Amino acid sequence: MAKLVSKTYGDALFELAMEKNAVDEWFEEAKGLLAVLGANEDLAKLMHHPKIVKEEKINIIENIFKGKAADEIVGLMRMLVAKDHFAEMEDVFAYFVDEVKEYRHIGTAYVTSAMELSQAQKEQIEQKLLATTQYVAFEMNYQVDSALIGGLVIRIKDRVVDSSIRTKLAKLTSDLTKIQLKVGECAP
Repeated sequence: MAKLVSKTYGDALFELAMEKNAVDEWFEEAKGLLAVLGANEDLAKLMHHPKIVKEEKINIIENIFKGKAADEIVGLMRMLVAKDHFAEMEDVFAYFVDEVKEYRHIGTAYVTSAMELSQAQKEQIEQKLLATTQYVAFEMNYQVDSALIGGLVIRIKDRVVDSSIRTKLAKLTSDLTKIQLKVGECAP
């Protein structure tokens, strides 16, 4: 349900941004709203409080965001609250941000390595990704997981390239187990 809500409203916001020629402006506002919504637990508690009526929640949204974000974005926020979808508001804006990135051909890559990468290695990885994808830029996210033993795991959207030693060892173990089973099956 949450995915349907985020897609429906995120697509609508993206189409409206295209119509109004406000993609860049709303993109920045949506990123700012994501930061505000993610950092403000008190607002979430207030918006989920069962004793606060919907109209009051809508007024709270207007008082906080009117004049700080485009009227259309504030209107979307009011609508989400009115339809009891405040819990999905961050997902809606995240979906919109992702749509704008796709529109601009900006990819997001998550790179996990066994040890910290040097700046030169990071630049080399980014250049290789730019050369092998349709993206013109990347937002790179790096993390270290020593359990990989060596190699990299790179994730872009739903695609994963896993060249880690851990995965290669797991595959080798699996292959050896299959060979042992076949040999055992052949015995009289």
